[in-house]
Amino acid sequence: MIDSLTLFLLCLLAFSAGFVDAIAGGGGLIQTPAALILLPQFPIATVIGSLKLPAFTGTGLAVTQYIQRVSIQWKPVLLMCLTAFLAAFAGSEVLSIMGNRFMKPVIFFVLIFVAVYTYTKKNFGQQIHKTHSSQTQLIYGFLISLVIGFYDGFIGPGAGSFLVLSFITILGFDFLHASAYSKMINLSTNFGSIILFLLKGIILWQIAIPMAICNGLGGILGAKMALSRGNRFIRYFFMLIITSTLIRFGYDVFIKH
Repeated sequence: MIDSLTLFLLCLLAFSAGFVDAIAGGGGLIQTPAALILLPQFPIATVIGSLKLPAFTGTGLAVTQYIQRVSIQWKPVLLMCLTAFLAAFAGSEVLSIMGNRFMKPVIFFVLIFVAVYTYTKKNFGQQIHKTHSSQTQLIYGFLISLVIGFYDGFIGPGAGSFLVLSFITILGFDFLHASAYSKMINLSTNFGSIILFLLKGIILWQIAIPMAICNGLGGILGAKMALSRGNRFIRYFFMLIITSTLIRFGYDVFIKH
């Protein structure tokens, strides 16, 4: 059984995660570690599997806000979503049979570069600065969705932020468009993982459903704030999330045993 205080704390954290994730990605940095601490009596795979439903709900409601205000090229988006879904499903399956510790040192140093670059490059993500042919955009979009989709299913934390970064640096989007596209891809990766965990029957519905409601409310609020305040606000928030991700992975690599 899960007591009322624990459930309240999980819902509060889910709301915060949905808010953060809707703006710049990285909501899993709030939700996942806290849930693992608050639910030590359950297997890790069960806890993580249960968190995918709140993540899906929050991202889905954020998407509904973005698509009303941001122009979307639906052909490449549908390809990216399908690719991300399949990649995340495969990543979650691989996670169930092997560890992911070896990836964390690599990600740690990548994040240092991302944080420094974003801080020093003041116009980073402030406007759309690349134009690709439709075919090139499809290829890049496919590769981004394949790699980060697998990563999200396999490891998870920071996947939304990595999607934002990829859309800015590779496809030349501004922060607002990158956030909108990343939410749609992230929705597909969450769905892919949910299907796998459903098939394995390891979702704790007594926490997944109330957390999903709270995460969704946070996602709506976060998306509205991002849309109203624009690229500069999202850039600052992105820096905050990247720094938090960096601290988290630094702890895992150098301190945690």
